[in-house]
Amino acid sequence: MPRQILVTAALPYVNGHIHLGHLVEYIQADIWVRFQRMRGNHVAFICADDTHGTATMIRARQEGRSEQQIMAEMSEAHQQDFAEFGVQFSYYGSTDSASNKALVGEIWSALRAAKDAAGAAIVAERDVTQLYDPKAGSFLADRFVKGTCPKCKSPDQYGDSCDKCASTFSPTDLIDPVSTLSGAKPELRSAKHYFVRLEPFRAFLKEWTRSNGADGTATLQPEIANWLHGTFLSDELRDWDVSRPAPYFGFEIPDAPGNYFYVWVDAPVGYLASLTDACTAGKVAGTPRQWWPKTGDAGYADQAVEVHHFIGKDITYFHTLFWPAMLKAAGYKLPTQVHIHGFLTVDGEKMSKSKGTFIRARTYLDAALDPAYLRYYFASKLNSKVEDIDLNLTEFADKVNSDVVGKVVNLASRTAKFVPTLTTTYPEDGGLFATAAKESDAIAEAFASCDYNGALRRIMALADRANEFVEARAPWALKKDPAKAAELAATCTVSLNLFRQLCIYLAPVLPGLAQKAGELLNASCSSWNDAAKPVLGITLAPFQHLVARLDPVKVQAMVDASKVESPAPATPTPAAVVDDGAALSAEPLAGTIAFEDFAKVDLRVARIISAEEVPKAKKILKLTVTLGSDDRRTVFAGIKSAYGDPTKLVGRLIVIVANLAAKPMSFGTSEGMAIAAGPGGSEIFLLSPDSGAKPGQRIH
Repeated sequence: MPRQILVTAALPYVNGHIHLGHLVEYIQADIWVRFQRMRGNHVAFICADDTHGTATMIRARQEGRSEQQIMAEMSEAHQQDFAEFGVQFSYYGSTDSASNKALVGEIWSALRAAKDAAGAAIVAERDVTQLYDPKAGSFLADRFVKGTCPKCKSPDQYGDSCDKCASTFSPTDLIDPVSTLSGAKPELRSAKHYFVRLEPFRAFLKEWTRSNGADGTATLQPEIANWLHGTFLSDELRDWDVSRPAPYFGFEIPDAPGNYFYVWVDAPVGYLASLTDACTAGKVAGTPRQWWPKTGDAGYADQAVEVHHFIGKDITYFHTLFWPAMLKAAGYKLPTQVHIHGFLTVDGEKMSKSKGTFIRARTYLDAALDPAYLRYYFASKLNSKVEDIDLNLTEFADKVNSDVVGKVVNLASRTAKFVPTLTTTYPEDGGLFATAAKESDAIAEAFASCDYNGALRRIMALADRANEFVEARAPWALKKDPAKAAELAATCTVSLNLFRQLCIYLAPVLPGLAQKAGELLNASCSSWNDAAKPVLGITLAPFQHLVARLDPVKVQAMVDASKVESPAPATPTPAAVVDDGAALSAEPLAGTIAFEDFAKVDLRVARIISAEEVPKAKKILKLTVTLGSDDRRTVFAGIKSAYGDPTKLVGRLIVIVANLAAKPMSFGTSEGMAIAAGPGGSEIFLLSPDSGAKPGQRIH
């Protein structure tokens, strides 16, 4: 019987664009979904934008836009990136939906009503002293504070955990904390918070994290279960802070006006909400409860429906402690499996903007690199363990060209042009096709367990044997001898059937190649069982280009386009201070002008609401500034060498010449001039007014 499987991928945050590190997960999940569908199973693949939180609120303020405008813009960008990388969701929603608000309220009611074994309430209330950003005017969520880890003393760590020693802590424990929203030093302030007591769930969680599904498959990877039992579950569980005081962008707690659900409360409920919206929109057949049942629903007891989460290891404890506790309290079916993957490194190091290895999905696409290359490379590295994978940029090109082009596509490109049709009976091939057909179960088992590396190793071993056959038969030589036409047809029939067989096995990873193979051979490549029988007697379609070789020059262009130079410090350190007269000597004062001449220049305070790179411009950044009200202007500034990461300029107050005549340029019209000091290069310093200045105020 076909399985019914609901698959979710972690929800990307609305404030950031998709980068290659994100794509590890979405490609991993998409491959698994495509494989399950090829096996005849019914699969719904759900995702959504994670929209709530302080960062969204602050960004909306800085840009003078509504949160809804930002969400709409980013959702479109996210979905376009996913689509171009072949990640096909059944439905893509938003956590800021009416269905999510209703479901969060339902689960909150269940938590409010829950009692522990002694009859005490699960939800508790108490005052909390929390870090507050006086500049942004907001309490700070854990991920919006950075400082030095209190355990291992590693710098630049977020306020909830350390990515060096894996310790967890409170933001108030950080050494020298700084707000990532404004750069201000946070203050301690108190406000009422609501907590879910997790300790009453500990016995349940210890059992669930070691549980197996109906087929004996573990709910969690062994290393994850061991880690949870050796850390969080080895001692009393800490209460979970589930609220944030106003101001906060999110859902207001129904029975606590002025308090809002913390983003990690409504984010996972977004899985359920997006499923609900998908069913309502007809994108997923059936009702939400048929896909994600509750206790007492038909089909719940026999575990007929499966729920699979794909997530990164950095959000493990949310999905393996908090989320199961919420589902348990509300009576919903628990996840069948949580598939957890590691991080992406590039050339053996953490992704870096300065080195050009922090690469956005859009930058990859703009470099004219085929998304199929990345899908294959990631698949070749992924296995069922929670291991980081490395994108070695040299190996990237070599592996794709060797495996996909040199081994698989090679079988078609060297034979498809030589014959118009395939033979009506399958020729003798030394058992190659039969051997590959017998590999079907082993390859399927590897895909099912997320061991894509193991699956591809088996497939490439089959490809090697197929190429040995073609090399030995040399169809390019047979073509020259009319007397060997039958031998040529037999050789091409074998080669093209082995090619099709490989493309079927690779279809979860390379769906585009499988589709092209089906069009070439006028035969289905969409079902796993299609690999069991050869196609015979068919007329070939005209041979079309299948996959181009990966050009290393394009890879380097992608890296170069991703490089962001570190901006010069706004205030030089004492050690960097040199003779102040040097700057004046390098650029002497201009001639004297009359006051009336100066008065003609209208200098105004402006706020940068967006900043972005200009394609093909090495020195220019495009700034969109506001002078207050509805007065927005585009200013092109030659400051890229000093402010390589334009996003860091957003929200900053600068000084512009506001009455300068508009200047048409090859990439747009500049409607003002940003005022800066410095000789150029990395030494460019935008002038900023003192604190308290407002956009639109004139500089006198």
